[in-house]
Amino acid sequence: MMNRIAKQRILVAAIVLLAVAIDQIIKVYIKTNFALGEAREITSWFYLCFVENDGMAFGIEWFSKLLLTLFRIVAVGVLCWYCNRLIVRGTEGNTPVHTGYLTMVALIIAGALGNIIDCVFYGKIYGYAGWMYGKVVDMFYFPLIRNAAGECLFFRPVFNFADSCITIAVAMILIWFTKDLNASLGNEKK
Repeated sequence: MMNRIAKQRILVAAIVLLAVAIDQIIKVYIKTNFALGEAREITSWFYLCFVENDGMAFGIEWFSKLLLTLFRIVAVGVLCWYCNRLIVRGTEGNTPVHTGYLTMVALIIAGALGNIIDCVFYGKIYGYAGWMYGKVVDMFYFPLIRNAAGECLFFRPVFNFADSCITIAVAMILIWFTKDLNASLGNEKK
């Protein structure tokens, strides 16, 4: 029979693998079936739109491409270490981590990893840049509010499944798992 630590590690690995697989399947489909800049209307408020960006979530660009890619790799390493600490924590006399919180951390890892794959490999695979300089594929566009001329007033960013994993997980942590976050950070400092 598996112990709690093994079950939680398998849960995290399964969430990460599933989310990364979904993200990459969508991205490869968009990259191979859409022309760059092409948009297809699904509903009046939802489009699939093929764009690529050098930046972070929602196309934000704050750092050089190489620095951003390296930062993502380090961040995933730190998050994996943190996730393992959360899992092991319950065997050290502390309260075991809630599965929901662990799931949210796993989604953040998966989202970051999905975008790392684009940055590290896509440039070389698709022949437009070297290793570490690939562009992130984005495709979800929700022009929810438009003016009379049909121009989007809200929500302009085009994003991908990986961005969604990160954004939703961070929001869920801030709304429902703040105690878990605070407790884990307090325990890490001891």
